[in-house]
Amino acid sequence: MSSELVDALVLLEKEKGISREVIMDAMEAALISAYRRNFNQAQNVRIDLNLGAGSMRVFARKEVVDEVFDPRLEISLEDAQKINPNYEVEDIVELEVTPKDFGRIAAQTAKQVVTQRVREAERGIIYSEFIDREEDIMTGIVQRQDSKFIYVSLGKIEAILPTNEQMPNEHYKPHDRIKVFLTKVEKTTKGPQIFVSRTHPGLLKRLFEMEVPEIYDGTVEIKSVAREAGDRSKISVHSENEEVDPVGSCVGPKGTRVQTIVNELKGEKIDIVKWSSDPTVFVANALSPSKVLEVIVNEEDKATTVIVPDYQLSLAIGKRGQNARLAAKLTGWKIDIKSESEAREVGIYPTENSLIKFDDEVEEEDDFRLSTEDFE
Repeated sequence: MSSELVDALVLLEKEKGISREVIMDAMEAALISAYRRNFNQAQNVRIDLNLGAGSMRVFARKEVVDEVFDPRLEISLEDAQKINPNYEVEDIVELEVTPKDFGRIAAQTAKQVVTQRVREAERGIIYSEFIDREEDIMTGIVQRQDSKFIYVSLGKIEAILPTNEQMPNEHYKPHDRIKVFLTKVEKTTKGPQIFVSRTHPGLLKRLFEMEVPEIYDGTVEIKSVAREAGDRSKISVHSENEEVDPVGSCVGPKGTRVQTIVNELKGEKIDIVKWSSDPTVFVANALSPSKVLEVIVNEEDKATTVIVPDYQLSLAIGKRGQNARLAAKLTGWKIDIKSESEAREVGIYPTENSLIKFDDEVEEEDDFRLSTEDFE
């Protein structure tokens, strides 16, 4: 074994964090395989690697028996005792069988083992680094595209952005810088495989955490997110500190904070509403920007009937039902929207507990329901 190989093992231990013991074990196994393959030997052998002396020897291991059936694996008691009189049946005798030109084969094998171990170690380091980034946001650079995926460089590794995770209003070009949400990190035989998304609700949540200090430090909490990527999203926010306006914190001065996120998402509209433990208030807020007259709650079915002014019906439902659909996802409640006149006809409005405040307190309403449309 050359001194260069010893030096290489020491360097690998320092730079790659691969212990010499791990590489030595792998080399011994590989050298045994190489010996059997190159010298057509089937006996049980052991490799003795001596880093200090820079030497390498091959020993055949044979069991001491009374009668030999396989001379490759067994040795007679008589022959064993010629080597050492103390040998007994079932002992193991080791005989050096190092071939003359085994050094060349050993050098090739060592190179292959070291290369493989370095590759495995690097893959392990990358996997360990990115498995901790699952459900996190990262900035990547678009590298290339095929019919199924867009490949995004995250520095040490290339991530996969599947077609169904791409925003319909975006067109990606090589060298574009985009923020992506890491959905899954898998360990495969070819190394770590990382899947990312531009449509996941988690991307919107992480963007707000990046832009809003109050969310990052926990003063304001994002309670839920509903998203139809590239078109419209809703988020509900809450703060235990009564002096903090959670909606205003997310919007920022003159809408600067939310507008930064809208720009990153290529114009996706975002409604920011105040969360409430009271479903009547929360559902009313979630239907922003529509005004709400009353919310009738069915606790058993987790369903609500929402009464809105006649002129607000189409706004409450939204284009192709989008506003109502997002509000239902945001709150976790089923929402049936009726106009005021229809509700009066069927006799469900007004009621004794009508929440007229949703219609009367218009100025207060602006404090807990804001949309990016308000800044256009």
